[in-house]
Amino acid sequence: MNTKKLLLYGLASLYFTGNAVAQEAKNEETLYRSNYHFTPKNNWMNDPNGLFYAEGVYHLYFQYWPYGNTWGPMHWGHATSKDLVKWEEQPIALYPDRFGYIFSGSAAYDTQNSSLLGQNGKAPAVAIFTYHDPVKEKAGKIDVESQGLAYSIDNGQTWTKYDEGNPIIKNPGIRDFRDPKVNRDWINNRWILVLAAQDKAQFYASENLKDWKYLSDFGLGVGAHGGVWECPDFFPLKVKGTNEIKWVLLQSLNPGGANGGSGTQYFIGDFDGKHFTLDKTFAQTLSTEKAAWLDYGRDNYAAVTWGGTPDEQYKRYLIGWMTNWDYANVVPTQTWRGANTVVRELELVKDNQGYKITTIPVKNLENYIVNTEVQKKISVKKSADILTKNKIDFTKADISLTMSQLKKGMYTLVLSNEDGDELRFGIDNTKEELFVDRSKSSNATGFHKFTAWGSKAKLEGLQKKTKLRFLLDKTSIELFYNDGQKVLTEIFYTKSPFTRLSIESNQNFEIDNLTINQLDFK
Repeated sequence: MNTKKLLLYGLASLYFTGNAVAQEAKNEETLYRSNYHFTPKNNWMNDPNGLFYAEGVYHLYFQYWPYGNTWGPMHWGHATSKDLVKWEEQPIALYPDRFGYIFSGSAAYDTQNSSLLGQNGKAPAVAIFTYHDPVKEKAGKIDVESQGLAYSIDNGQTWTKYDEGNPIIKNPGIRDFRDPKVNRDWINNRWILVLAAQDKAQFYASENLKDWKYLSDFGLGVGAHGGVWECPDFFPLKVKGTNEIKWVLLQSLNPGGANGGSGTQYFIGDFDGKHFTLDKTFAQTLSTEKAAWLDYGRDNYAAVTWGGTPDEQYKRYLIGWMTNWDYANVVPTQTWRGANTVVRELELVKDNQGYKITTIPVKNLENYIVNTEVQKKISVKKSADILTKNKIDFTKADISLTMSQLKKGMYTLVLSNEDGDELRFGIDNTKEELFVDRSKSSNATGFHKFTAWGSKAKLEGLQKKTKLRFLLDKTSIELFYNDGQKVLTEIFYTKSPFTRLSIESNQNFEIDNLTINQLDFK
């Protein structure tokens, strides 16, 4: 073949290869890009970071590698929202520097300018994050991680590193020493910070966000310890319907989650300004259940909260990274990897068994309902079709149903499509479990570990009446049991969208109420 023909052949190959790649990316967007769960436009995302609210805007930062679709040297990406539902991606906020990569952390809106970092009457946003030093890591040193500070006087759009004081919390000789979460301690009128130190949490206090005093540790031998503790959060909450205040510690770990891999547990107790101690009834629960999980699904990790404003001191909104370290680097997308859960409202409730956390989707999601259908009193003779694609788009739906007259047996909802994919979920009333079975839900070629069965959560006895609510997007289900008493979040990657919802059982039962909300986000 002569030179001219070789050149033409090469150009043609590049043309067709380029077209194939472009078509694959287009197909990926159509099939997998979430309709209402935040994903970055390109490349890798993991933990949510730096959540704060200022002047009508919610800020979400996140662990970001802008030059590849697997984990890499961490930056802070940035997105904003006015309602905690629709997000707009912003330019990168924080880049690595001479101290290292920018690992997870948090931010606070310093309305009183206690840090003295504000200018011209403008309150600063203050970010506190982990520096991870790759040079020290390569040399096998212990003091790889320390805590740094940056500040912004334009509501989080641009940031200045606090170079004259960084790092503000030096490493005390602990290998895994990271993920500081700062909140306003309204009770003691100061700032409180918690960070993860290997397999425990450490608490610090400050008057000015720059000078931090170590207070105490918590967690040795308490809760789940299957892996390294990460991404803590610590804040006071009022018990729903009362003025009683308890402190809540969220603590992620990997591995060691409720159903394998990554997970986020929580603790409820009291804080005397220095030490966090478990509530006695909650400690009793941990003695039998080992850990209390914020979400029993495999795909809600590093969940952290937006702190309350002065008008909402005890209000908390929570978001998590919607995947699992078992397979996060190999999910079948190429343009981007990583998504977040929907934002959830977090509440502290008390019943005859003690204190517990419940989570439900943020109320503003209701503003995106474009059509609602309600059906009542449906008698089910062991199985029934509920919905087809002619009635709803299953890639953006919010569906609730209340089932009654339940007995021992299986009550399984089944999402399916013409390609043979199935997602099965519901109540196993013999084993007394809530479950999601995604073993037949995904086109998982080359996607190791993803085809794990799914998740289960133990329920408190045989269910006679149960309410289930589930949010559906292109690649995820978030299943809420009895107003968020238990939650399962799972991702999947079908060959085509689901087109049918049916229900199966080995018993006859009633659907008292079925509410079908079609969502739209245009």
